[in-house]
Amino acid sequence: MIARQDQQENEMERTELQSFPVEVADALKSYVYRLIDPRNGETFYVGKGKGDRVFAHIKLARNLEEGEVLDNKVKRINEINLAHFEVAHVIHQHGMDDDTATQMEAALINAYPGLTNIAPGGDCGPARAEELIRRNKTELAEFRHRALLINVNRTAGQELSLYEATRFAWKIEVAKAKQAEVILAVKQGLIKGAYIADDWLPATTEYFPERADVPGRYGFIGREASDEIKTQYYERRVPDEYRFWQFPVRYTWN
Repeated sequence: MIARQDQQENEMERTELQSFPVEVADALKSYVYRLIDPRNGETFYVGKGKGDRVFAHIKLARNLEEGEVLDNKVKRINEINLAHFEVAHVIHQHGMDDDTATQMEAALINAYPGLTNIAPGGDCGPARAEELIRRNKTELAEFRHRALLINVNRTAGQELSLYEATRFAWKIEVAKAKQAEVILAVKQGLIKGAYIADDWLPATTEYFPERADVPGRYGFIGREASDEIKTQYYERRVPDEYRFWQFPVRYTWN
């Protein structure tokens, strides 16, 4: 009887932790949170949000449809659950406005290695003093084309060429992406490559045989831009108004 009562109390506790009372959610405002693997104490995801956002990932993992492709975050949550543990939620800081929360989220993403986050932690992350001087003394880019900026901080250098890191696989508005006159690869705030997209296609092995399917995302088939375009943008610094925070893709036109 006692064991059954303990089980009921544990189930009630888990139910309570799936959402905040309204007055608590209002008091938290925008917050930054971490998801922690209780098996080793490792932070595996950093995010920001309001209300019950911190609990949304657990709900997503529990409600996946059969055959749906799992990202690394959901895989980690499922592994924790299969080991009969529960993901630990930590509100790292709260009571912020959205802009401040976005900047703190980016800082934490850069501070924790090996996260399952898909989006990078902005382009103001860790760097040596010499690199910061070089980066910030570099001439600003002046966009004379409709440029699609792609932050490759987390993909370039991982056994991928710059072109491969830039072209696959992004959550974009395809119709708008096709309006881009040039695709610019950005790393740590500097433009490192320029490409022309001939077509944007679903990020599946049908169109990209050497890559695994990434449902809901797209990649482009293209080529390097002309020397004239590359010279205009290469090693130029991205203006502050186009800084990457939460998303790795930015458009320079409306």
